[in-house]
Amino acid sequence: MWIFGRKGASGFSASSTAEDVTKGIDATGLTAIVTGASSGIGFETTRVLALHGVHVVMAVRNIESGQKVKENIASEIPNAKVDVMELDLSSLASVRKFAAEFVSSNLPLNILM
Repeated sequence: MWIFGRKGASGFSASSTAEDVTKGIDATGLTAIVTGASSGIGFETTRVLALHGVHVVMAVRNIESGQKVKENIASEIPNAKVDVMELDLSSLASVRKFAAEFVSSNLPLNILM
């Protein structure tokens, strides 16, 4: 059993943050789609990716909530490249619409979370 705070072979522990793990990484030029990006781990993933220069497409069910998160990130990271697009993974029609809109954006897809 791991004891909290004890570092593993990677040099990280259970208390390591996403910022700790990504320290020193320049991901400028990459594009990521993050599902569930308006709350929880999706929000934190979006924030940290944007912090490292990734162009993040927030795939969210609620555009209004997504816009608020985007504004929150922009206030912390002024040069963040973040877009908000509607996606409801329980609806195949929504998935198809999202995919078509993303393809028409001509952005590469380097990371899907």
